[in-house]
Amino acid sequence: MRRTLLSLAAFPASVLMLAACGAQPAEQAGEDTELGGGAVQSNLSIVTGGTSGVYYPIGGALRTIIGDNLEGQSASVEATGASVENIRLLNSGDGHLAIVQGDAADQGFTGMADFEGDPVETYSLAVLYPNVFHAVTLADIAESKGLDCFSDVVGNRYSVGDIGSGNEATTNQVFESLEISSSEVELQQLGYAETANALTNNQLDAGSWVVGEGHSGITELGTTEDIHIIEMCDEERDAIVSGYGGYTEHVIAGGTYPGIDEDVDTIAVWNALVVSGEFNEDQAYEITKAMFDHIDEVVGVYAPGEEYLVPETIENSPVPVHPGAVRFYEEQGVEIPAELLPDTGDGSDQE
Repeated sequence: MRRTLLSLAAFPASVLMLAACGAQPAEQAGEDTELGGGAVQSNLSIVTGGTSGVYYPIGGALRTIIGDNLEGQSASVEATGASVENIRLLNSGDGHLAIVQGDAADQGFTGMADFEGDPVETYSLAVLYPNVFHAVTLADIAESKGLDCFSDVVGNRYSVGDIGSGNEATTNQVFESLEISSSEVELQQLGYAETANALTNNQLDAGSWVVGEGHSGITELGTTEDIHIIEMCDEERDAIVSGYGGYTEHVIAGGTYPGIDEDVDTIAVWNALVVSGEFNEDQAYEITKAMFDHIDEVVGVYAPGEEYLVPETIENSPVPVHPGAVRFYEEQGVEIPAELLPDTGDGSDQE
């Protein structure tokens, strides 16, 4: 299966090892396990990202929603290296719910990039909000290095993001789409906080934050330093959007961050809440319904996502929708595109 994301409507170090929660590792599951036919998990591990990012507090909101509204179910939130690692944690059974970037999910499902030769099928419960590509530097560095367009990072010190993160995967895909080889850039693999510190201490020239717009880490950096977001120029955006990964064009409005008064052209990718194919269908339905019944709790930890946190956003899913979630969306009158309907194991897509 190969598919790309639909257009936007408008729009981290090592993992903390997870305690075993009774999940059966995917590689040990029976090959004939029916999609959505796994056992109900009473203690759910939600794998997210770094504690300074958006994934972690959203995971916290989901933990509260599950614990408060689903009888006999509880959840814990785990800080991880984010998307790529999260997909592998689902595959091993060490995670049950994962927040991931759409490009990483798509790469896992199709066995591309970090998952080449070892595909990992995940299925969406919900699509959340778009992650926006921020190429961040300091204003004086941008001026001295001539960082006017993204490709100008060639020959400079650049952080692609934490090892195993969706941030790293997206940045590497951007480099590939722009035909920039790793030998042309002094690459570093730093989390968001480490990237900010390295910029401040003149140990780095620029770095990627592939995050929700208004990210606190960039805002905090902008309150102490004069920051600059490197623009994706026209030909660069065209090359990235028309290439692999399902990216779309995006504009960071002036005023979003301290000192950035003008609009900045860039790209974006959707985030999704995903589970493995073995995740129980009824439990998937209950979690999806509870999340949207109490969506204000999610908006409470990430207000910029409010306009996107609606059932209709599922049409932007990077992977097929889990059968339990399909049931919820059908009850809401949301039509799911045919290519996103799961194969339920009988040789046909779910109707």
